[in-house]
Amino acid sequence: MSNAIEFISAFNIIDSRMRAIYRGKGNLQFSDLVRRCAEFQMTIRKYEEDLLLCARLRNVIVHESRKDRIIAEPCDELTRLICHVAELLQSPPQLSLLKPKKVTFLSSETELGQAIEKISKTNYSNLPVYDGKRLIGVLNNRRIVRVLGQLLEQGGTIEECLKLPCANVLHEDDMTRFYRILGRQNTIQDVIDAFEENRKLLAVLVTVSGKPNDEIVNLLTSADLPMLIRFLDE
Repeated sequence: MSNAIEFISAFNIIDSRMRAIYRGKGNLQFSDLVRRCAEFQMTIRKYEEDLLLCARLRNVIVHESRKDRIIAEPCDELTRLICHVAELLQSPPQLSLLKPKKVTFLSSETELGQAIEKISKTNYSNLPVYDGKRLIGVLNNRRIVRVLGQLLEQGGTIEECLKLPCANVLHEDDMTRFYRILGRQNTIQDVIDAFEENRKLLAVLVTVSGKPNDEIVNLLTSADLPMLIRFLDE
């Protein structure tokens, strides 16, 4: 297969995927789609300039070639690049490809002092809390400091604070404000997008099917973003 044919095939896949991603009205030109999708889609944004160059080359190949002659053959490097982008958009790698992490849990009855000790020992700042098999929240450093401060302000003692069960420390709004639950079938791009869409996000919990009460197989924070981006690049 010539580079030109492979190039045009990948170009058409990207064009189709961008139209599905953008979901906008009107018959936008490829270059306009690239610029608009780049505002919220990381893969498009990363390769924006390359895709705009590919759009110009595509027009030359399609409009200037004849049946008996292809006027321009893309170089191997550019052909590999556009095929790579097409693959990322058409079949993005799923979270199931990541190596599972050993996630540290807390019981709803665990005292706050014990939870702080576990955070200190593990160096994990987001610990899921379960009531039996039901996930009721995630304990984090921010919530601990806030609760301690409020109780001390109300005249409580440190000893009383440390005796509180974790269930009494959690706040129901934290799960929607600071966390996102995804399944192994979701994509790595979904995690990257989640952190971009919510700057307050502390972690993405990856469960078997994306349901809160399924087993948590991974917990990803903003510190994992460089690794996730490298995974896409490779």
